[in-house]
Amino acid sequence: MDFVSGLRCRECGRTYPAEALHVCDYCFGPLEVTYDYQRVAATMSRERIEAGPRTIWRYADLLPVSDAAPVDLGAGFTPLVRADRLAAELGLGEVWIKDDTANPTGSFKDRVVSVALTKARQLGFKIAACASTGNLANSVAAHAARAGMESVVLIPHDLETAKVTMTSVFGGRVFAVEGSYDDVNRLCAELASEQPTWAFVNVNVRTYYAEGSKTLAFEVAEQLGWQTPDHVVVPIGSGSQLTKVAKGFAELWQVGLLDEEPSVRISGAQAEGCSPVATAFAEGTDAIRPVKPATIAKSLAIGNPADGWYALDAIRRSGGSCASVTDAEVIEGILLLARTEGIFAETAGGVTIATLAKLAGEGVIRPDERVVAMVTGHGLKTVEALSGTVGPTATIAPTLDAFAAAMGAEYELTDEPAPRSA
Repeated sequence: MDFVSGLRCRECGRTYPAEALHVCDYCFGPLEVTYDYQRVAATMSRERIEAGPRTIWRYADLLPVSDAAPVDLGAGFTPLVRADRLAAELGLGEVWIKDDTANPTGSFKDRVVSVALTKARQLGFKIAACASTGNLANSVAAHAARAGMESVVLIPHDLETAKVTMTSVFGGRVFAVEGSYDDVNRLCAELASEQPTWAFVNVNVRTYYAEGSKTLAFEVAEQLGWQTPDHVVVPIGSGSQLTKVAKGFAELWQVGLLDEEPSVRISGAQAEGCSPVATAFAEGTDAIRPVKPATIAKSLAIGNPADGWYALDAIRRSGGSCASVTDAEVIEGILLLARTEGIFAETAGGVTIATLAKLAGEGVIRPDERVVAMVTGHGLKTVEALSGTVGPTATIAPTLDAFAAAMGAEYELTDEPAPRSA
């Protein structure tokens, strides 16, 4: 069943039908999907959800498209991992990692693309396209292949090798653009007006695409026994994910799936080399000043974030915070999460964990809070960032003596028999 009631301008409030629209024709503000929450509440239940597929489509009643066979690679219902060793290192009480490295193409973008291409197909678009810092390109190319659609993706020319390879392998067309993501995005905005049958998922289909991020909030609440956390830490690129996580928690309350009205503090995480939202938060201003990105966290390197102001507003209204971390701290965050919890995050995940550590150290995140940190992409996508940081402990000859010498004084040869199985 489709419970979408229409679209609404996030600036002036004007309403529109649920069509292939993304910008208000009166004030040029972005549009957002609205739902008939009374009808959703009459249909949606915990039991209905729990009987559904173990993907984002278990929450179909709160997604902007009705399709019995969505474009689906199995995105969603990723692990929520209790991170006690990480919590102990940071002096926190209860920390959870929402591990979206487990998605089909290794990032949370599978959530938004599954929704976007299902809707794009329904609206009659023929070609799947996007501007991307990498993860979105991977997901669009993969989902387009699954749907039998052509794909055209545009990426910055200096993207990580793994992301370029993973995008290319799915058979679509990949264009490396000489410039930053913001240059790529501007070009895609121009192409979207020139190619009316192309679905640029984060441009002309963005209204629907963004709704996929809500499923992070839905899953966290369900996995916590239909409770919400006290605090979540979300990385900020465009800012869309953070705003939709906030919307997701609110919607669960609106349709009666939570026993208590949520009061979730939401904090944003950025890299210092591209931190327009964190800077505005620190300065106490509403102005998001565009910057030229210079960070190893390329998936967050969006100097002019489309949803930056909305993310800032969501952070402030929730009582959360926003901070930025250095590239060195990003690497430390990656290594800390891997060492304590066995999760290998890409640089964006390093930003999240480093920000979690920073806010914990400053007392902004408290030991008495239940905290969820969003880790949104797999570390194998950004191995270049760790070059010179990790590698073999030693290179040795194939002998016991060489191994013992490399291990040092802590290693002793023994004549004790190996233990036998019971």
